Amino acid sequence: MYNLVLKALNYLLLFVQYALFARAILSWLPISGDNALVRLLHQLTEPILAPIRKLIEKSALGKNLMLDLSVIVAFILIGLIRSLIFGRSVLF
Repeated sequence: MYNLVLKALNYLLLFVQYALFARAILSWLPISGDNALVRLLHQLTEPILAPIRKLIEKSALGKNLMLDLSVIVAFILIGLIRSLIFGRSVLF
């Protein structure tokens, strides 16, 4: 049972990483915000990105930063969480 929960957690975190990656890539493309896939990715990832974005904005670096680094920070944090839980280096 414990192993099953860990596998499910790993897949969930991996899915979130893929969703963050897809959101970052789609943000560079000329796709409308009304697109169903774009809306779905925003709904899935915004609860993770919003708190990180607020922390970055409060920092000294974030006050004058014109680039949204929250996706990168979230991606790295999830990778660190996965590596701590599973004891190996995991990125994807």
